[in-house]
Amino acid sequence: NTAGPSLTIRATPSTGGTSVGSVADGAKVTITCQKHGSQVTGTYGTTTLWDFIGKGYVSDAYVNTGADGQIAPTCN
Repeated sequence: NTAGPSLTIRATPSTGGTSVGSVADGAKVTITCQKHGSQVTGTYGTTTLWDFIGKGYVSDAYVNTGADGQIAPTCN
């Protein structure tokens, strides 16, 4: 939930990671695993948690998981 713009998918769990695509605002994603990376402030607060969605990582600060904190296994 970005309130409009697409959410950038990154190759690494970092705002400096290479962009490998994007997800439209409001799209459903499947979280395979999660990993801590750079800190991001977004729609759902401030976090260092990033969600791996198959192609790369998106900040958990923009994903409505229904919980605060990690909800999937840690990425290797």
